[in-house]
Amino acid sequence: MSEDKNILARARRGELPAFEELVTLYEKRVFAVALRSSGSPEDAADITQETFLRAWRGMDSFRGDSGFSTWLFRIAMNLCVDYARRKNAAPLTQPLVGEDDMERPIPDPAPTPEQRLDNSELGRELSEALNEVSEEHRQIVLLRDVSGLSYTEIAETLEISEGTVKSRLSRARLALRDTLLRRGNILPPAPSKQPKGGGQA
Repeated sequence: MSEDKNILARARRGELPAFEELVTLYEKRVFAVALRSSGSPEDAADITQETFLRAWRGMDSFRGDSGFSTWLFRIAMNLCVDYARRKNAAPLTQPLVGEDDMERPIPDPAPTPEQRLDNSELGRELSEALNEVSEEHRQIVLLRDVSGLSYTEIAETLEISEGTVKSRLSRARLALRDTLLRRGNILPPAPSKQPKGGGQA
């Protein structure tokens, strides 16, 4: 949208209020991805804050070849991967500060739908199941089914073709379903019943 482009242009000039508007626009979606990836609201908040900190520091290098959301989610996904690899490392949190040295609180303390889901048994089981599938499959499910990115946005974020996105997403959903079935979280489909009078002769 033209309004978003105007905000982005101001942010690229180093205007912190404009960047904070971008944070408001995208923080819940980034947080949702981080939450599903890490399984912890506290760790998700750390990843979210680090994502925007890195974005703020890198605004002058953002050329606009892809959309801002694509660039932002690429940062977030890389951080999620890094976090998964060093789960016991020091926390990622660093304050996002501006010229007035005021910390920017992230994320919004109001519970999101994803947080409410995470508090349910199914939400916890889904997070655990996501941790059992491959990193490739987890990324594609997080970007499509949790954050709601389009196929085009996912293709740009992961630097793959849209056809690969669709086939990988299909395989990822099957892998996740198989994991949930194995863990006993969902029931297998009921066997089809033959119509009455349709028995074998």
